[in-house]
Amino acid sequence: MRFHDAHIPFGLSWTSPFAKWQGPLAEVNSLDLAVDVTGRALEARGLPPEEITEWTLGCTVPQQYGFYGVTLVSRRLGAGRYGGPWLSRACATSAVVVEHLATQVELGAHATTIGVITDRTSNGPLMLYSSQRSTGGAPLAEHWVLDPMKLDPTTGQSMNDTAENTAVDGGYTREQVDEVALLRYEQYVSSLADDRAIQREYMVPVRIPTKRGESWVEEDHGVFPTTAEGLAKLSPVKPGGVVTYGAQTHPADGCAGVVVATAERAREIGQDGVTAQILATGFGRAEPAYMPKAPVEAARVALADAGIEMSDVDVVTTHNPFAVNDLWLADQTGYPLERMNPYGSSLVYGHPQGPTGARAITELIHALHARGGGTGLFTGCAAGDSAGAVVVRVDG
Repeated sequence: MRFHDAHIPFGLSWTSPFAKWQGPLAEVNSLDLAVDVTGRALEARGLPPEEITEWTLGCTVPQQYGFYGVTLVSRRLGAGRYGGPWLSRACATSAVVVEHLATQVELGAHATTIGVITDRTSNGPLMLYSSQRSTGGAPLAEHWVLDPMKLDPTTGQSMNDTAENTAVDGGYTREQVDEVALLRYEQYVSSLADDRAIQREYMVPVRIPTKRGESWVEEDHGVFPTTAEGLAKLSPVKPGGVVTYGAQTHPADGCAGVVVATAERAREIGQDGVTAQILATGFGRAEPAYMPKAPVEAARVALADAGIEMSDVDVVTTHNPFAVNDLWLADQTGYPLERMNPYGSSLVYGHPQGPTGARAITELIHALHARGGGTGLFTGCAAGDSAGAVVVRVDG
């Protein structure tokens, strides 16, 4: 979908640190997390919540009291007059949220909107579905977070299987997969220079209430140190395969936020009047059980709607739960691996599902701003061999 007057004000997209599951955010309701981080992010940036007239929740893992959706968040932040939808599209949720907000702005329905995207994979809910046909009327059970990773009901294959299938099609070796994993880790480490100066531009610490007061999570938790030697020692997850636990992401907890506004409004509230214009969004789907291929399809749709070619793109960020994703994207588009994910990616810092894409979009905007402007592409896969993409332009 193409847009003409939808902008992300510079500085008005952010992310919390991501914490590996069963880490410091494991007991924090993701809606409470979103209220805390969003409130402090807006206050620090001088945007009163009541000036935002469309609120959208992106969330894929149910939480207690989640039935009330985004109205719980907006009311607690002082914008109780306003609400909006709860959107969920697995790991493409952030792209869907951005598209919805941009559409609202483009149609003139709202001048200032916000997406609050949050998820906790830790302590995921065990869903019990009533069944009168089972023995003794016992309920059907599903672990909301873990079971989908092991089985796509339309193909009978796991997430890891989709990476191995794509690796076979691409002819990728174990060495190639490990090289991408190491590259992404080294890029992430570079973003930590000067006391995390880059991350501090867009990362909002998490406050955790405790019996004795409060504690803080100020940086990503659970990033595993990575070396070529360490990767080489790991066994493939699937016997005979090329994907190890070092070349795939880990589940995590976290949240992110993004404000979308008209050009006039975005220049008014953005840092130094800078905006990231949303040129287009796109979604695509690969053949069954080839999930890492889908970001290419989504990117092609978004780029075509934006009216540009891949050669016009200055920076790419990806949601890449497997290193295989980036190998396929590079092969199919000719875009260099080293020009993707300058600040690392979800492959390294983890994957809390819904907000992962919003963090990658935020890092894309900051990378473009750091180089003096340009055109950027975010693309990332999602369950069901699908993907979402967003194209933005930052003026120098």
